[in-house]
Amino acid sequence: MSGELIAIAVLGVALATVLIVVALRTRRVVSTPHERAVHDTLHTAALAARPLRRGLTAESAAEAAGPLRALTGADGLALYDAEGSLLTFDGDEQLWTPPMRSAAAALAADTLANGRHCVQRDPADGVGPLRSLLAAPLMADGIGIGALVVASVTEPGPGRIGAITEVARYAASQLQLAELDASRARLDRAEVLALRAQISPHFIYNALNTIASFVRTDPDRARELILDFADFTRYSFRAAGEYTVLADELRNIDRYLTLERARFGPGLTVKVQVAPEVLGVVVPFLALQPLVENAVRHGLAGRRDGTISIVARNAGPDCLLSVEDDGVGMDPELLRTGAIDALDPAGPRESDGAHVGLTNVDQRLRAAFGNDYGLVVETAVGAGTKVSMRIPKFAAGIHAGGPAAALRFDGREESS
Repeated sequence: MSGELIAIAVLGVALATVLIVVALRTRRVVSTPHERAVHDTLHTAALAARPLRRGLTAESAAEAAGPLRALTGADGLALYDAEGSLLTFDGDEQLWTPPMRSAAAALAADTLANGRHCVQRDPADGVGPLRSLLAAPLMADGIGIGALVVASVTEPGPGRIGAITEVARYAASQLQLAELDASRARLDRAEVLALRAQISPHFIYNALNTIASFVRTDPDRARELILDFADFTRYSFRAAGEYTVLADELRNIDRYLTLERARFGPGLTVKVQVAPEVLGVVVPFLALQPLVENAVRHGLAGRRDGTISIVARNAGPDCLLSVEDDGVGMDPELLRTGAIDALDPAGPRESDGAHVGLTNVDQRLRAAFGNDYGLVVETAVGAGTKVSMRIPKFAAGIHAGGPAAALRFDGREESS
């Protein structure tokens, strides 16, 4: 009996060993050579894309040349800018002797001039290992923005030529995306500049008049208001980027409201409720200013008193912001036409840019975070207006222009 048990045990160990070996072999062949080749190609393409998304410069070209050469399978590769100037070359330096560099530069100039790939066989007239140069243009909207030249010690066949031209198209597409990113950044800066220009000149005039009225009656108050006005204008015209943290934006709103309360006196009531955990959320610069300025105007339109409520609360992955007034409101039917401009009952000609500011904010929110993040307006005639927005707490590529400043808003409801 003991012998049978031993035999069974030995058989069990052998079977377990076979299963382990099969499992290990199976694990090794889960990724086939074809799958590994596809993965390696995609990884190499990604390595080339990262620097090219910064635009075509000597630095980005130097980083992209190696991965691009791997994609083409060439022995050497050089990149040229739109003027045909050499940015970088990659591969064995013996392939890039001064005569070969001259031949490659001439070929790059030709391909930039005619917008088609060019091949030069045996450019060294039999001297040295180089047997061919092939240049392909980097085209964007029909315009040559650079050139890619590959060097090979063998004659390129049709398949190799096709592969090289496709790699050139891929590189050009990444450069086009870089230009789109740059254009979007320039547009964002232009929109911020436009929003700054829309800060109501009446507000500035009235704020200065209010400060002047306190100079004799309450010099200390006048001094504080001057400092608030200086800080408000300094922040509004800063050059720190298109985004800021909510804490800084609310701090500037507090300065604005301090100046407005000094002008209106007890007739303007402001209620603020802010969750401390959302103070660090990144928001478009001057995203709240037009909403608050519009609310002040509506909250006191034709009245001696009015209430403005500002709320910022935590909502899972998002921060919910709202600015509400108890003023004149408007017909919701006008909003169904998509006319955010209609929020200003005075109309575009007399609105001091506030209606344009709301449209500006709506467009900037959608451009930064997607169409699900535009302004939401709730209103009715005689029932006031509430303008809300959602901001994702984390968004790829969105960073504040500077550090958060200390803030008076600390999560408590504040009235005045």
